[in-house]
Amino acid sequence: METDQIKTPQSLSAKFEGSFAYLTVRDRLPTILTKVIDTIHRNKKNFFEEHGEEGVDAEKRTISFLSKLRNELQTDKPVLCLADEAEDTAAWNEYMKRQQELMEDGQPVSWFKSPWLYVECYMYRKIQEALWLNPPINDFDVFKEGKTQSFFESQQAIISLCTHLREFLTSVDNPDENQLYDQFLKYVQVSLWGNKCDLSISAGQDNSQKTSPIESLSTLQRFILVDDSDKVWSALTALWASGGTEKRGARVDIILDNAGFELVTDLVLADFMVSVGLAKEVRFHGKLFPWFVSDVTKKDFDWTLSQIVASNHRQMSACGVQWKRFMKEGMWSYHDHQFWTLPHEFCDMAADAADLYSTLQGSDLILFKGDLNYRKLTGDRDWEHTVPFARALRGFNPAPLCSIRTLKANVQVGLQPGQGERLTSQEPDWMTNGKYAVIQFFCPRREQ
Repeated sequence: METDQIKTPQSLSAKFEGSFAYLTVRDRLPTILTKVIDTIHRNKKNFFEEHGEEGVDAEKRTISFLSKLRNELQTDKPVLCLADEAEDTAAWNEYMKRQQELMEDGQPVSWFKSPWLYVECYMYRKIQEALWLNPPINDFDVFKEGKTQSFFESQQAIISLCTHLREFLTSVDNPDENQLYDQFLKYVQVSLWGNKCDLSISAGQDNSQKTSPIESLSTLQRFILVDDSDKVWSALTALWASGGTEKRGARVDIILDNAGFELVTDLVLADFMVSVGLAKEVRFHGKLFPWFVSDVTKKDFDWTLSQIVASNHRQMSACGVQWKRFMKEGMWSYHDHQFWTLPHEFCDMAADAADLYSTLQGSDLILFKGDLNYRKLTGDRDWEHTVPFARALRGFNPAPLCSIRTLKANVQVGLQPGQGERLTSQEPDWMTNGKYAVIQFFCPRREQ
């Protein structure tokens, strides 16, 4: 029977493996909090040099706040309302009231008994509350060190990818549609596998990309469980046909996930689409504040472009110069919205963030990157694997959309009958080890 049971931390026991140590989902959050506390403490000297004793006092108060939070998490204490005065505070507290109404027997909303998606998002919002309540260190990004390290440790892969893109764009005159399709598939798959570099899953441990991404694609192809790349291509090229004598490029919205190497893969894909005329405009959507360890903020986005421009590698720098030009001329733009850092499932967007939903309705194609976006698209529920992707979206259909995601959480829909069972018998942790991936497309105009 198809189910859509909401998952709670108690129902999850999957372990994550790869280049990092095993971590259960319940262990991961205290581990991340511990790293955050350590990062703040290690920057005590910097706080003093910049703010004097006021900075040191703020460091102490923030660590005390986060240590208390870690204890509450580990001992299943009730989830408390936010006490800061940020623009999203009321929305968070209203959402907690909704969760309380869903609790059986009047039990308080607590860490172990609430939906896993909610409490995980709540922890990252509380980290931000700890900083916002304690100026003058309230603008400190506790995850910046890890994001920066991940970027620099992926330099060779970034150089390889930028070189591949620039050589194609400058050496192939008037590529035909087959050539463009072949390159498009490569850049979509590079963007897909770039999603493996997720610091929230590895609890901040090194998970950078060190090998040539293009060269590894053929060996990774068999791990893509659902590949709707051809449907994405068709959605883009259909606009060419509708443009008459002049090909009309699409407006593409990319809902970003991780900074570092993954962001570069997204920029390369966007560059390709604009440069060959598949897209006339690309709108990048990121987070308002540091989120899930490695998610992209405006500062991360701008910093990455500046680093690419400043590279002493000719092709990498050339990409950066082009990307800066795209931003200046409006073909690229960066946007953020508080909805991306709320706990809501995306089916709530039309009601709870009508302005954002309306904006996305103007898109020709929305690309959702990564695991958290997939969890929010599907409500992070215990769906049967054969449930259609369209059904799991539960009415979220602003425009044609595609989820590009490596599997690192216990939710996956849209598989063939028996496919999930075979994978479970072969690899019990197939949904969480980052080895498998999907490119899943939904077009409301075609399926409704």
